[in-house]
Amino acid sequence: MNAREQWVALGTIVRREVMRILRIWGQTLMPPAITMTLYFLIFGTLIGSRIGTLHGYTYMQYITPGLVMMSVITNSYGNITSSFFGAKFGRYVEEMLVSPMPPLVILGGYVTGAVLRGLLVGAIVLALSLFFTHLTVVNPWVTASSVLLASVVFSLAGFINAVYARKFDDIALVPTFVLTPLTYLGGVFYSVDQLPEPWRGISHANPILYMVSAFRDGMLGAGDIALGPAYAVMLGLMLVLGWVAITLLRRGVGLRS
Repeated sequence: MNAREQWVALGTIVRREVMRILRIWGQTLMPPAITMTLYFLIFGTLIGSRIGTLHGYTYMQYITPGLVMMSVITNSYGNITSSFFGAKFGRYVEEMLVSPMPPLVILGGYVTGAVLRGLLVGAIVLALSLFFTHLTVVNPWVTASSVLLASVVFSLAGFINAVYARKFDDIALVPTFVLTPLTYLGGVFYSVDQLPEPWRGISHANPILYMVSAFRDGMLGAGDIALGPAYAVMLGLMLVLGWVAITLLRRGVGLRS
């Protein structure tokens, strides 16, 4: 395929993913918006009024970046696992594999669709947060780049999960037993500086902590981790997971019957 044909193929996959997201918006966009509204009401309003301030911000302001990042991560991951596993289940992924489309185009199309859903849900949650608190973005570049990198990282992770999944139950194992605990322990609802040792040190092994911290630093200027290490972790994960995903796709692992 020449470059123009590859762009057409990429655009086709992305368009299909976007249409899928919008067609079932009641499943892809509404549930996270409702869930995060409950988080704002319960944690931000009811519990936050008893906590006071963190790093000079109200508790509601402090947790908002974490809740936005949590919604981006879970929806980017969930979108690509369900979509790509659906392609495996429907057997039309085999048609893509035997087509002239390069594996990078196939991976790029699915990842782009997942990132778009993650960012769309994140924007909805951020808009909802404005009904509960006031926010001022300190560094727009850090804010945008950190949320984009986090979305790409977990889209790639979701793709790998979908490749190895053999039944629909398999795509729920990682979110339930790995992703959810890491998210809740990633500094969404608290500052890692509040933790005693050894838990503070252990928390630094959680990659989500670096993503939440970078995004919070971009929005509020109150991150727990320096931006250098945070970006190093995100970029490193993106490169490693991207290499694994494209290798699995080229070899057809779990894809060819």
